[in-house]
Amino acid sequence: MKILEVKNLCKNYGKGDTLVKALDNVSFEVGVGEFVAIVGASGSGKSTLLHILGAVDRPTSGTVIVNGTDVFKQNDNDLAIFRRRKVGLIYQFYNLIPILNVSENMTLPVLLDGKKVDKEYLNELIDILGLTKRVSHLPNELSGGQQQRVSIGRALMARPDIILADEPTGNLDSKSSKEIIDLLKLSNTKYNQTIIMITHDINLAKCANRIITINDGKIISDEANKDENTK
Repeated sequence: MKILEVKNLCKNYGKGDTLVKALDNVSFEVGVGEFVAIVGASGSGKSTLLHILGAVDRPTSGTVIVNGTDVFKQNDNDLAIFRRRKVGLIYQFYNLIPILNVSENMTLPVLLDGKKVDKEYLNELIDILGLTKRVSHLPNELSGGQQQRVSIGRALMARPDIILADEPTGNLDSKSSKEIIDLLKLSNTKYNQTIIMITHDINLAKCANRIITINDGKIISDEANKDENTK
């Protein structure tokens, strides 16, 4: 079952001689429960693609359909609701609120959406993320790996259709990076969470079920990953 359809997506910057095609007619689909890695060198267009999938940026042309909703046919208010409810964003630099503790950071998007926090689910996530003894800690009292775990929990709390992870281990050491990837894989298998992860590291990409390679704004390969790390 498809959860994401991307059709003829283009993103241009500048005009005439200064025209840059950040995305050039990109099309692909993602099924429910897939873990997809999108890889490419710096400037390849992968981050631009992720920002459009998360409705943080708009395409020049093309279509993005998430769970049957044509994303960019929505008005600004509906688009804001889409960002809160349908996509969970995990950034390289965590983006936690410094004056809120672990639990408060994780539940903030749910509360901002006017919904009641599912405390049983919150406690389950805190336990899985290994944050039980850090619930009342502020971000500056946590390690980088712990802060990234909080950002994963925040993304999962709203039970989004898709998790979008932008270089989620880019600011971490190798041990913490492995822990974060293991947690993403666990959310994928335990909750059947659909994940799209941007990375320049092919070794991290091998943890996904499928690898899409992008170069100069175009998809140059899209194949299932047979690597043993997916087992």
